[in-house]
Amino acid sequence: MNTPANTSPAHHLALNGVSALPHWGVIQAQGEDAADFLHKQLSNDVLLLPVGQSRLAAFCSAKGRMQASLIVVKTAPDTILLVLSLDLLAQTLKRLSMFVLRAKVKMTDATGQWQLRGLLGDRAKVLLGDAAPWHTVEMAGAYAVALYPSVLSNVQVPRALWLAPISKALPEGPELSSEVWQWAEVMSGVTLLTQPVFEAFVPQMLNYESVGGVNFKKGCYPGQEVVARSQFRGTLKRRTALVHSPVSLTPGQDVFTPADPEQACATVVLSAARPDGQGFDALVSGTLESMQKGWHAGTAEGAALELLPLPYALLADI
Repeated sequence: MNTPANTSPAHHLALNGVSALPHWGVIQAQGEDAADFLHKQLSNDVLLLPVGQSRLAAFCSAKGRMQASLIVVKTAPDTILLVLSLDLLAQTLKRLSMFVLRAKVKMTDATGQWQLRGLLGDRAKVLLGDAAPWHTVEMAGAYAVALYPSVLSNVQVPRALWLAPISKALPEGPELSSEVWQWAEVMSGVTLLTQPVFEAFVPQMLNYESVGGVNFKKGCYPGQEVVARSQFRGTLKRRTALVHSPVSLTPGQDVFTPADPEQACATVVLSAARPDGQGFDALVSGTLESMQKGWHAGTAEGAALELLPLPYALLADI
């Protein structure tokens, strides 16, 4: 695959402002056992998460396949918010609630109680400066969570999640479309799981171990043995790559290589149009072998996908 420049500098002009996030929702876990309960269900450490801070985590099946990914925000010693894709919220809430049993925690859909906005460029930098991803700033009941930045032409564009009770005033700044936010999300290399790719990946197939989404030192959680075995026994053969496409792609779409035209070798995770109209960029999870042989959309004769450099380093298998 060729490796073209990420984007033209003109794209930076569009990546400064505030975007609504109607495709994300919020689950609230409240009760004295909230942190302990979620610690036993998710791929990251929740017990030691300080109040007012956040982490990325995966919620997996017993086979280690991701059923949701979550931005975990601890707002009080007994209250934790889980920000996730809205199309997975109902089933995730139902499954988590099944495991509560005698734990003193109540799981509810709190989407209607919170405002969610995506901040790009200066809007994110004003609140978080150069904070590392997942660092969180609390402001009178509102929270700004540093996300992985978009990297465009070797320049980082800060990104942040802003969430606050519905009574709070919205953050000021130019209004951005959700399509621009989604493109910036693609260019960060880090995305939340959506319904079309439900149970399609173990966390490492979305590079979650490299972006702070997996803690290999914590205790057991559903799928933990599979996730750990993939990491420590060198069995991980799939990763997520950033690609450019001349045609539109959809989450869940198969990707092929001419070297093995009958068998899909990769799956589209997220795709978005470039703001300048020059094609589409996408995150695609596929086999390392096929990645080097060339990917094509839909069929082995479909549009060729151009590999772009990831904006972060991958952790080596152990």
